[in-house]
Amino acid sequence: MSSLWEFLVEYQTHLIFAASVVLSVSAAVHIALTKRDVRAAIAWVGVVLFSPFLGPILYFIVGINRIRHTRIRSHRDRLLKEVADHTAVTVSDLARHAAPQCLSLKKASDTVTRFPLCGGNEIIPLNGGDQAYPAMLAAIDAATDSVVLQTYIFDNDIVGHRFADSLIAAFQRGVRVRILIDSIGVRYSHPTIVNRLRQQGVMVELFETNAVTWRMPYANMRCHRKILVVDGEYGFAGGMNIREEFLTEITRDETARDIHFQVRGPIVAQLLVIFCHDWLFSTGEQLKLSEWVAAEAAFMPADMAARCVPSGPDREIESTHKVLLAACAVAQQRIRIQSPYFLPDQVLIGALTTAARRGVQVDIVIPGRNNLRLVQYAMMAQIDQMIETGCRVWKGSGNFDHSKLMTVDDSWSLIGSSNWDSRSLRLNFEIDIEVYDRRLAGWINGAIDNEIAHGERLTVEALRKQGLLAILRNKLIWLATPYL
Repeated sequence: MSSLWEFLVEYQTHLIFAASVVLSVSAAVHIALTKRDVRAAIAWVGVVLFSPFLGPILYFIVGINRIRHTRIRSHRDRLLKEVADHTAVTVSDLARHAAPQCLSLKKASDTVTRFPLCGGNEIIPLNGGDQAYPAMLAAIDAATDSVVLQTYIFDNDIVGHRFADSLIAAFQRGVRVRILIDSIGVRYSHPTIVNRLRQQGVMVELFETNAVTWRMPYANMRCHRKILVVDGEYGFAGGMNIREEFLTEITRDETARDIHFQVRGPIVAQLLVIFCHDWLFSTGEQLKLSEWVAAEAAFMPADMAARCVPSGPDREIESTHKVLLAACAVAQQRIRIQSPYFLPDQVLIGALTTAARRGVQVDIVIPGRNNLRLVQYAMMAQIDQMIETGCRVWKGSGNFDHSKLMTVDDSWSLIGSSNWDSRSLRLNFEIDIEVYDRRLAGWINGAIDNEIAHGERLTVEALRKQGLLAILRNKLIWLATPYL
């Protein structure tokens, strides 16, 4: 024993060096075998090789996609088949809904998401928490059979208490209730809302993205989806979390803005498929879709053509990214985008700038006031790439706007939870809905036009006037954009 100790003491430097080499080389090999983005691979290889021990540990925590593809693959495939049967109404004549060029976009989306494009939907915009929260609470209060709720942030504040009380009341009158909250987002308030719900018997679970435990299952990956489905018939989706900052009666002049959406029709069954899949992933409980969806799909007179586009670091990785590229490629007249966190990668920047060079009018609206200052700095570091090629970039006025909207040629819209950044498009689990309908696109265009009318157009000259130190600060923060 003493000789072993003496050996370890004498050669400790050599052993530490050998261990660091083994760890770094092993991590580098794993990176080369698993990473699909060459820039990310090069960056990670540099980190693990030039930061002994720290680099491999950092890669182990945040750099590995540990999503298990096989554990729930058969269940997801079965749910998709059920929803395909349930929403058998497909759109064969898109001319009723959208511009002719959208047929190419539909074909591209067919290869990206396995959900069918279905007609018979109604999608109603809800402007801010003042409209969205009362509509959502009224639906929960009227529930007679089931309520499923999935959200990123569920704050323990006044608005959170209203939702919790409605959910508890629904549960107490015999309604089946399932609540799924992201394990990072739930900690935006302390203490969390979870105990308030669980103490009353409501089944609430966390989507396991927590990196604090030794298991570190899905560090740096968050479930950013927002889904509410009541009685398998009434749905709500979009980008709005459950928190009081969106309600005027509480925050008054400082109220944050957002646009959420109420949906009815066959699209609701698709939202349920996504929830059931995430519920199984997080809890191990299999929910039978037929027991949660309405017995018969309610086909709405509005007859909007729509489908869900789920994305995440699993089999749907980069799904939304691919749909965005396809939308930019088919655009002939206008692309309108509003995003609170606009940090597209070079591929998306190329798609937007190429569209602008083709003569497509590209308008991009970003917040004038951002709730994440570092993101605002990073956006300013790369926005000139769009402006220089003819894209028009506008800074909104007033309070922070969290809306996530896009339209193409006044007839196709993308709504949902995704931001135009690497976190949403590669790391997070997101849910978006593509809608082929001129009426909804017209409403969204009106909202974006209002922002433009009251906003400020950014120019390259204005960006240069920020000063050298501000430009350098922005560029340094921009380097960390994949993890902001």
